[in-house]
Amino acid sequence: MPGFESISDQNQPIRILTSLFQNGAVPHALLFTGIDGVGKRTCATAFAMLCNCLEKRYITEDQGLFDFSELTDDYLINPCGNCRSCRKIESANHPDIILIKPVGAFIRIEQIRNLCDIIVMKPYEAKMRVVIISDAQRMTQEAGNALLKSLEEPPERTIFILTANQISDLIPTIVSRCRHIRFKPIPLTSITEMLVAKLLLDPENSKVIASLANGSFAKALKIGANKKINRVNHRKWLLKVIATNCFTGEALYNVVEPYGLIFALSDKLSRNKELLFESLEIIKTWLRDIAVYKYSPDKVVNIDMIKNIKSVSEKVSIKSITSKVNAIHKAQKNIQANANLRTTIDVLMLRLAGA
Repeated sequence: MPGFESISDQNQPIRILTSLFQNGAVPHALLFTGIDGVGKRTCATAFAMLCNCLEKRYITEDQGLFDFSELTDDYLINPCGNCRSCRKIESANHPDIILIKPVGAFIRIEQIRNLCDIIVMKPYEAKMRVVIISDAQRMTQEAGNALLKSLEEPPERTIFILTANQISDLIPTIVSRCRHIRFKPIPLTSITEMLVAKLLLDPENSKVIASLANGSFAKALKIGANKKINRVNHRKWLLKVIATNCFTGEALYNVVEPYGLIFALSDKLSRNKELLFESLEIIKTWLRDIAVYKYSPDKVVNIDMIKNIKSVSEKVSIKSITSKVNAIHKAQKNIQANANLRTTIDVLMLRLAGA
């Protein structure tokens, strides 16, 4: 599906964008923030299509993926997806729709300098040239400063759309020159349904993968495409180990269990780096459930572990749970920075076990 109809569970950003367009109030720079895989870049492309579409149409309530009960109007304007301009943009062949993305780990100053040389000239054929800077948080300091001048003195008929994880990752002066639009994580139920439809997975597997994805459909697709691992069985095994061996009740927080159990789990997890990241996400969802149970038991994700979650939740504080989650975050960053894998997981397991 072309345009905004292909973007799920982002009613508010789409409503804002279409309203800006219909009112002739599109700013020269937009900043889309949110976790990876929630539709920021897809929405940027759809908006570029809308700004240049030759045959716009309206989405009515019986079309698309929108919940019209949340919208102020009974329709949304949408690019047609069929005109020459829409087809070029959708296939990434439009000369005036420019995508800048990281080369390796960063967006470098040479990329922004080349961009600045291009945008001083008039667009070739577009009504509005659109520059999409994907993962803008990965611009080097020099690249960010080079872009800033263009944001301060924007060329005519040019819109900048930056995507990033969060505002704090960007230079404040860049943020101040953009209209900020926040994209929320995709609900677990929506990701589950999309996995069933797109990958033809069974509902139980889809729900497990959706819980691991933490609101990112792109991440769910990546996990679900790996057919080598039975996610349901792995999750059940891991949660059973955590809940019944060295991480149960007070032992998780106060009692030092035999080191053999801790290091055996560490050894097993560290043997598969790809599966390790998923395992850490499973543990985080379990810790999250322990915290959530205190206030909203009905929102627990690992519902089959509800008895254990209830028991642990009654014994521990939010501060303690937060400390464990932060330890996982730190381990994940260390692993991404190529720290010694086994040592990192050993330390993490000791912290989770309260040792």
